Formats: sequence, structure tokens, C-alpha cells
Amino acid sequence: MAPLIPSIQTCLDQPQATTVVIIGAGIIGLTAALVLAERGIPVVVLEKGRIAGEQSSRNQGWIRKMNRSAPDVPLAQASDRLWADLPARVGAEVGYCPCGILYVASSDSEMATYQGWLDSVGDLELDSRLVTATHIQNLAPGGTGTWAGGLYTPSDGRAEPTLAASAIARAAMAKGAVIVEHCAVRTLSLSAGKVSGVVTERGEIRCEQVLLAGGVWSRRFLGNQGIDLPTLPLVASILRTAPLQGPGEITVGAPDCSFRKRRDGGYTISHRGVLAAPLTLDSLLLGLRYLPVLRGQWKNIRLSVGRELLGDLALGRRWQAKQLSPFERVRTLDPPADPQVNAEALRNLAAAWPVFKGAVVKQAWSGMLDVTPDSLPVIGPVAEVPGLTLATGFSGHGFGTAPAAGQLAADLVCASEPIVDPAPYRLDRF
Repeated sequence: MAPLIPSIQTCLDQPQATTVVIIGAGIIGLTAALVLAERGIPVVVLEKGRIAGEQSSRNQGWIRKMNRSAPDVPLAQASDRLWADLPARVGAEVGYCPCGILYVASSDSEMATYQGWLDSVGDLELDSRLVTATHIQNLAPGGTGTWAGGLYTPSDGRAEPTLAASAIARAAMAKGAVIVEHCAVRTLSLSAGKVSGVVTERGEIRCEQVLLAGGVWSRRFLGNQGIDLPTLPLVASILRTAPLQGPGEITVGAPDCSFRKRRDGGYTISHRGVLAAPLTLDSLLLGLRYLPVLRGQWKNIRLSVGRELLGDLALGRRWQAKQLSPFERVRTLDPPADPQVNAEALRNLAAAWPVFKGAVVKQAWSGMLDVTPDSLPVIGPVAEVPGLTLATGFSGHGFGTAPAAGQLAADLVCASEPIVDPAPYRLDRF
């Protein structure tokens, strides 16, 4: 069962024209819309389902710089600053708390990996540091695990996925953005090879620029345009508990479990080491590009073979503007949570922090991540189609970096000075 998202009254009718169309009302698209609206640029956000109905409300709510690749850290640092100002900016609570994030290691080899990461970001002015087992007991009291040590970043934190996207959407609409739900974009309209609009299930909207922020759907949309975006889907299962007196406010990731405190006093828990990989046609088409990642993570990937492949094939890869699109056939991706993975996560957590033995599970769900071969997103223009910009492929990191990622996308759309260097996120790096 998916997390409950606060209801918002969006526009019932799509306009005939605007300056920028954003495809996808996840937190990235909504943040970009807020930035554009604040700058006085007419913008329309089109969502095939509901605002934040997929991964933007289903993620764990972590906001971290820690353990990101060095090229990605500046975006996370910029997001930290924007998250801190976001409640005042949108006039609503988003659950932001710089509570600190702690990774614990069960072996010296894991500690060596953390040291290697620290060495790689030594010039980026982070407050991350290695900690001992004694420090872990002080930071996350009540644990009985035997840890080799850990990696700790006091300034990392959390926010509430079910609150943040809705708050951003309301603020964007208050500043002039138009959001239309249950309105799938089928394809682009082109004039002399350049974007001139989009064709939706309700007709055409003329525009000058399009920002595609479609998450796991972006590859399929672009494929119909003849553009290759290398992303594969992975599924994460998550659960939440009733309120309990846990190990304080800190967020913790262990090799086989993780937890973060929720605003309601409960905890969001996952099996940090396990992701499901549904076998699809793209698995065969793109698999070789992911071999370097799979070599290091194969123990954490659980292949799923079955109805996902049939469903993927049934959706089709090519369609015309007048035809029903895959985005109308499936309004919301709602993969079932894996009860075995969630039960394993809770057992592992209770073994390390016994207070969780009394946890009452209130809800379980899963979300689908769009993962690139290097786990960095694609934020930037598409050279083959002037007027088309991408903000997608966030590989499970989109929520935490959303404020800066959405602003970077908006900067590129309107040719403003970018908030950070966009070079690491170019599509042509593949």
C-alpha cells in the first residue's frame, strides 16, 4: 500500500500554450516548476497520475552528502542549503531535520572503503568523519552489534517525502505555475527539429521548452523519440512502524538494514543491502553497461523473473501521437513490497538494536528507482532535440538532492547561471 499523500486541488483543464512544459510531477519536476514560477516564467506541469505518486513519495527521506561520488557532492551541498530554507520558502512543514547520518561497518574492509571515500572528497569541506564502535554507541544508543567502526556526517539529515512534494506543488501554484494531474504526455511536437509543444491525451500544448522529469518512465518516452537513455529499474521495499522510543533522532545505515525516525515518532526501515531487479527487455539491451556495478553489488541484487517482463512487453516501445500511450495504460507504478525482504530487514535491525523487537509494522510499500550505469542523474539538454532538457535517472538519490537538482534543471532551461557545474550530468557522457 503506497504512502498517503496530502490531496491538492490542481487545474482541471490544460492550457493551450505556455513557455515551459514539465513532464512529471515528482519532486524534481515540481521544484523546477517552483523556481521557474518564482522567476516569472510561465510553466505547466503535466502528470499522468497524481502528484508524487511514485518514487517521490515512496523513498526513505534521507538527505545526504555522505558517500556520494565526488562530482555529485556539490549538488548535495547546494541542496542542504535549500532544504534548510524550504519551509519558509513554501510556507509549510516538510519534516526537514539535520539529524546526522551514520553508516556502520561490520569489517575492516568496509572501513577502508569509507576511508577511500573520505580521501576522494578531502577538498570539498565536508564534516564527514570516521568513528569508532564506542562513538557509535554514543550516537545511536542501545545497540548490541559488533561494529568495526563507521562513517558519520552530522549535517546530513531527513525530510518527509509525503509532505515535501505537496508543499512545493502548492507553493509553485501560488506563484503562478499550472499543474494538471491525470494528463499523460504522449509525445513531443517538433518544428524544424526543435521543440514547439507537447501532445497530451487531451490535445496539444504549444511551448518553447520541455523539461522531462519522468523518473523511471523517461527511458520509454525518449525511446519513442529515437533517443537512448540508459536506465534500468530497481525496486526497493520499505516499511514504517508505529511510534516507539528508538535510538534517538539519528539516521543509521547498516550493511543489512537501515532506519530513520519519522515526524510521527515511528521509523522508516529498509533492508539497505537488497534491491530487486525485475527482468525486462531493457535488462538484455543494457545489461553489459552495468557489469562494473554488478560485479561489486551482485550479492545485493535479487533478480525477479516473471510478470514484469510480460507487462513491460505489453506496454510497447513505439506509438503515435493519436494512439493510447504506455503512460495512460499505467498511471502509477505500484510494485508490491517484498514481505520476506522487509521481514529480514526488521530481524537484522532488531538483532543490532533490540528496541526494534517491539516494533509494530503499520505499513509496507515499495518504489521503483531509475538507475544509470554510473548512478549519477542526467540533468541537461538533449543535443538532438533543441528545446528538450532532462532531469532524470536519479538512481535513488533524487529526493535528497531535489531542491538543487530542480533548480539546476530550471537554470539550464532558461539559460541562467547554473547553481552548480552541470558537466557531471551530461547525457552524452554515456
